[in-house]
Amino acid sequence: MPSMNRNDTLNLISKLSFARVWNGLKVLSSFYISRITRKPVQWGLPISISFEPTTSCNLRCPECPSGLRAFTRPTGMLEKDFFTTTINDLHKHLLYLIFYFQGEPYLNPQFLEMVKYASSKGIYTATSTNAHYLTESAARKTVESGLDRLIISIDGTTQEVYEQYRVGGKLSKVLEGTRNMVKARKEMNSKKPFIFFQFLVVKPNEHQVNEIRKLAREIGVDEVRFKTAQVYDYANDPNQLIPVNEKYSRYQRNSDGTYRAKNKLANRCWKLWHANVITWDGMVVPCCFDKDASHPLGNLRDQPFRQVWQSDAYKNFRASLMMSRKNIDICSNCSEGVSVWQD
Repeated sequence: MPSMNRNDTLNLISKLSFARVWNGLKVLSSFYISRITRKPVQWGLPISISFEPTTSCNLRCPECPSGLRAFTRPTGMLEKDFFTTTINDLHKHLLYLIFYFQGEPYLNPQFLEMVKYASSKGIYTATSTNAHYLTESAARKTVESGLDRLIISIDGTTQEVYEQYRVGGKLSKVLEGTRNMVKARKEMNSKKPFIFFQFLVVKPNEHQVNEIRKLAREIGVDEVRFKTAQVYDYANDPNQLIPVNEKYSRYQRNSDGTYRAKNKLANRCWKLWHANVITWDGMVVPCCFDKDASHPLGNLRDQPFRQVWQSDAYKNFRASLMMSRKNIDICSNCSEGVSVWQD
């Protein structure tokens, strides 16, 4: 699970129940048994799932299939009825619900209604946004929805730097939306959502790392977190995105000027045991690295979740990963999921 501050951690703990703790223990033990036996064993149901509100986005970020309009799968909006049916099936065991995959969640007109429904089931809810649609009204509705965590993507402290990655975006809109959220939370006397800036560190903005911390303090967000960028053609880095400071990079520079991944790609992945992703149209895929849903493991329009989770397709994918993770395309450029607890 992601790292959290004290108040946010206590909020997450408050969502625990006997059924969720017991489910978590089953999932964790099956993960370790699988590592020991080298055979995929899966007990319990996911601790965390990601639901995709939409594939639509207002920006054109250079390493994002949604921004590049590069999907081969259909685009569309998650429907509330389908969402609530799935949540009704899983909520007793589900602790953490992530409302993003591809696209901008606030473009789905039913997004906050779905957040509110999940919150009513005692599930910890989180989303990530580019903050261009956080008007005063939307900010108040966000607080009312019960959303627990709001990640605001902000990849520059000046418009010139920000738009080099967030192509088509306006930094002024991001700052305005953030201030609206901080104001709404204060006026409504709410501790939620936990708001933080997520700064995707790339070469054009790495010199602004200290500036974003200062800006966050001035506005009143709870925290700043820095994220390393996934670069598809990292060996050559054609868009010049890999930072000079390797602290903020998933890659290391070779003597010939090319790059290699830092990750040694151990043949295991905690995410394949405790979490998954559901696309807007019901497709179940292994994780957030399968952006184009090229490894479908089932579709909830055709079969119940439990059947997909224990299917031969899922078992075969887990087995393949344990045999040779580097030979799976979505896993070969992945820096996550190796350990139970992430750095």
